[in-house]
Amino acid sequence: MIRKGRSASSTPGAGRSAGGPRDDDAFESSSRVSSSSSVSTAASFSSDSSSDSFDPFESFDAHDRAAGLGAASRDRPNANAGSEEVAEEVTYTRSRRQPGEGKPADTASRASQRPTRSLKGRALGYLSRREYSRAELSRKLSPYAEEGESIDALLDSLESEGWLSNSRFAESLLNRRASRMGAGRIVNELKRHSVGQELVEEVSAQLRETELARAQAVWRKKFGTLPETPGERAKQARFLATRGFSQGIIGKILKGIDEDWPSE
Repeated sequence: MIRKGRSASSTPGAGRSAGGPRDDDAFESSSRVSSSSSVSTAASFSSDSSSDSFDPFESFDAHDRAAGLGAASRDRPNANAGSEEVAEEVTYTRSRRQPGEGKPADTASRASQRPTRSLKGRALGYLSRREYSRAELSRKLSPYAEEGESIDALLDSLESEGWLSNSRFAESLLNRRASRMGAGRIVNELKRHSVGQELVEEVSAQLRETELARAQAVWRKKFGTLPETPGERAKQARFLATRGFSQGIIGKILKGIDEDWPSE
């Protein structure tokens, strides 16, 4: 006769191994060990956090200072570098000469090695820039003339070759000054350059023919309206006089005369 028995799950001791504890006891013991280790880990982390709190937004320097570490400890060279030295930064500066200080010796030596310019070459250099009168060019060359050199002979040679001409100088001066100056200023400048009386009279006669028209152009550019008071009249008269226009021309302009009257 078969006796009904209990199932294996309900049989006492089914959950325990031979000679060992039950599975439930093993699970409970492992759970207790795990929870205790978690508590100890949390306590350890809590104690570390209290001693060295870390702010994620805190800089590294501030964190090192809080931990007792200086910037020098982080920037200390590697011990393996041995005897290698850190290269120093080289700074370049521009040297400046002080007021009154002479040029360097090399510059002076290069200047001394240049070939000496002849007196005629210097004269041709001047004449290549603009027209010169004979008297003006003579004054320019006199500091460079050496003993035995004749400036007059050089000027005669330049005139015969067509490089130097008082007539061309007078024409150049007339073209540069006529639109802004009166006959008096231009004639006086020609006299200072010693271009000769005949050439001065020729230029003066040429200027007198257009003196009133040129004075009117200068006056219109500066003022444009007739003076209304004695002070304004004196001011305009002084301006035209300093430009070299005669008193007769100035009086005609300030009276409003437009006709081309012959100048006095």
